[in-house]
Amino acid sequence: MIRILDIVFATLGLVFGLPFLVVIYVVGLFDTGSPLFRQERVGRYKKPFILVKFRTMVPDTKSVASHLADSSSITSVGRFLRQTKLDELPQLWNVLKGEMSLVGPRPCLFNQVELVQERESRGVLDVRPGITGPTQIRYRHEETLLSQYADREAAYINVVMPQKLAIDLEYVEHHTFPGDLLLIAQTVLAVFSPDQSAEAATEVSKTPTL
Repeated sequence: MIRILDIVFATLGLVFGLPFLVVIYVVGLFDTGSPLFRQERVGRYKKPFILVKFRTMVPDTKSVASHLADSSSITSVGRFLRQTKLDELPQLWNVLKGEMSLVGPRPCLFNQVELVQERESRGVLDVRPGITGPTQIRYRHEETLLSQYADREAAYINVVMPQKLAIDLEYVEHHTFPGDLLLIAQTVLAVFSPDQSAEAATEVSKTPTL
């Protein structure tokens, strides 16, 4: 049932979203000269696949998780695409191909060795990675949260990653079709709701500084 949902929603999204895809692609040509970003990610059962999204950073930016990238590398257009999540639209193609699902744990990079090992040992890699999910909603302002730490990578490994792993594991063990529909609705509401990064920053400031 969930795979049928993926196929139907991805097809509808690509068909009705085509005008937006074309406009963003053209704008991207002027912004970076290379609108589409392709990157190898860890898929289901640790199988590699090429994730595609709209480019939000200048070309040749160091290949790291986006939340650890230098903010100066993000273009003005890219910042808008990230805030509205429009940069994720091309991943509907990954969903249609069966490499991703609409809802699931966010696919990580192979060079995130510790995260890959933890996900594999806990069974998180037994499901398709997703465009959205409970961790993506809860940590929508992850870059803002991590910016409060002097060592963002250490903060991610010691503070954020364990929490996200727990949430991903909870999803893998208990996800349902109605639950996925609810998460999709929550994602849409989050995109169109007022920016709550200040509130999120206040929440993370309660954790110990690394």
